[in-house]
Amino acid sequence: MSDPSAESFSRIRKFRREVDEIIPPNAKAEKLASGFGFTEGPVWTREEFLLFSDIPGNAIFKWDVKSGISEYLRPSGYDGSDTAPGAHIGSNGLTLDREGRLIICEHGNRRLTRLEADRRRTVLADRYLGKRLNSPNDVVCKSNGSIYFTDPPYGLPQRDADPDKQLSFNGVFCLVEGHLQLVYGGLTRPNGLAFSPDEEYLYVSNSDRSRMIWMRFDVAPDGTLSNPEVFYDATQESAEGLPDGLKLDRLGNLYCTGPGGIWIFSPAGKHLGTIELPEVPANCNWGDDGRNLYITARTSLYRIRLWIEGIRP
Repeated sequence: MSDPSAESFSRIRKFRREVDEIIPPNAKAEKLASGFGFTEGPVWTREEFLLFSDIPGNAIFKWDVKSGISEYLRPSGYDGSDTAPGAHIGSNGLTLDREGRLIICEHGNRRLTRLEADRRRTVLADRYLGKRLNSPNDVVCKSNGSIYFTDPPYGLPQRDADPDKQLSFNGVFCLVEGHLQLVYGGLTRPNGLAFSPDEEYLYVSNSDRSRMIWMRFDVAPDGTLSNPEVFYDATQESAEGLPDGLKLDRLGNLYCTGPGGIWIFSPAGKHLGTIELPEVPANCNWGDDGRNLYITARTSLYRIRLWIEGIRP
């Protein structure tokens, strides 16, 4: 993989003055590496390096300041023990649990796993009420240890029409002490998800061209979701890209990959600005001291320096 550290690109579309408190005036989105199939799931580890998925490559890659890119885990999402799925076979979303262990959304294997210290994987969830999951897509851990993840059909060759699809819906799930519960099943393409700083709200993106929205839910003490409402509707946007991965900073601002770039929202749902990149972004996450936003965008990995510290797992 190439490591074009000298390349940069900068175009910030500002819609409200508040964005100047988030993005420095000379901020540039720097390309760190390229040559991948479709990048996703960036997460900064406690060992101080970044991990991210290459979905069609069926691999997780590592990036750090000193050595650049190296392969970290292969296969990452499909081990070949089942009927060969389509192109989206590898891992997708990644996060860390409270102990710093890597949690992996495995598309091809249709399961959520945890990578142990000896590199073996523990299956956390692969079935709901006896039926196989679709293809876990993105994942976030709550401070109490519960794990939330989305389960659209992107890992299945024919998606909703695939004969191997066993669930009649595409859900948002919560895993609490080994018990898997469906917390919302009303989205056609649930994708990225993240908690507000106080964990009172959960935001979920819907990657459906006919209904490009971000949803917000109240989170009850028992982990269930209520009061679903549309946080922002971008269905009329014509730029390339869909609502996908999202993260929040410590002030509650949202950084949502979507049509044309990364949309920055205030907690009140005001569209403050958009970070535009040479490629359509799919996800983002914070690293280093919490002010560097790492972005996975199609074939490449980018980084941009911001004013506000983000929420890291």
